[in-house]
Amino acid sequence: MSPVLGIETSCDETAAAVVDDRRAILADVVRDQLDAHRDYGGVVPEIAARAHLEVVDRVVDRAMKDAGIGFDALGGVAATGGPGLIGGVIVGAMTGKAIAAAHDLPFFAVNHLEAHVLTPRLTDNVDFPYLTLLVSGGHCQFVAVEGVGRHRLLGTTVDDAAGEAFDKVGKMLGLGYPGGPAVERAAQAGDPERFELPRPLRGRAGCDFSFSGLKTAVRHAVERLPAGPLSDRDVADLCAAFQQSVADVMADRSANAIALFRDRCPDGATLAVAGGVAANRALRARIEAVAEEHGLSFVAPPARLCTDNAAMVAWTGVERLALGLADGLDFAPRPRWPLEDLAAR
Repeated sequence: MSPVLGIETSCDETAAAVVDDRRAILADVVRDQLDAHRDYGGVVPEIAARAHLEVVDRVVDRAMKDAGIGFDALGGVAATGGPGLIGGVIVGAMTGKAIAAAHDLPFFAVNHLEAHVLTPRLTDNVDFPYLTLLVSGGHCQFVAVEGVGRHRLLGTTVDDAAGEAFDKVGKMLGLGYPGGPAVERAAQAGDPERFELPRPLRGRAGCDFSFSGLKTAVRHAVERLPAGPLSDRDVADLCAAFQQSVADVMADRSANAIALFRDRCPDGATLAVAGGVAANRALRARIEAVAEEHGLSFVAPPARLCTDNAAMVAWTGVERLALGLADGLDFAPRPRWPLEDLAAR
């Protein structure tokens, strides 16, 4: 089967990749927009959309050159069709449609969340069904992955996503944008026991998450410190305590999710993590320990394939191409697109 070109523009990375059905990543190009958004402390949708529009053609061209093939050698074109910042999603989807139309290729509108949860099949050839913890800046959920387009949501966040909480804590502590990686770095030198922070929903039934109260608790801890700039020690200890709290919650919720998953999919043998926060090594280690404790294999894709990328989009296109599941060029990009809606597609 011929390789698939993937295009990802759902947030602040403009990415293109080429992947074949042997799981070979022939090209993987990512252009970030960190400098464009840093002064704002977060992603500005209008700026992101304009930046995608300015570079997407060059990023696709670079990917095709890296892969060493022409468009006539492709089996199809996949582009993120949602969910995401709608301006950026439109840029990528329209680019993918134009390439597909110009070269008479199948077009695949890829759900960004499905691309994340199918990544373990690209990197580790994981068999269906498996359990995935999708944890990123905008999403935090446990998903039973039963097949392409067949996903069961077992638990989700009732307020903030974990990645959003990491970024806001980083901003609160003056670590800049993006806050998540900065919090992880600072936590390495910190004492997680100095500040007592809550473990929201730990010990409760189910596998939903809540991080809003934890974020507020960090702010209160900051306010109780002596007036003036935070010391490096204060920042490191707060980061360590926050990260430890998130890890404890993740471990507790993962154990409950495994029980729910086994009830629904008794043949499932793997717990995987996906999404940008899955690149956090401390969190991965805790979740891996829970998987081993419950007799499941653990899969964590390389960090570069946890954050937003086009290889996962291309791979989802490969999966859909094999099943003959192409989309029409009239597909409408969408800002919201729950995984559960894929079954009715």
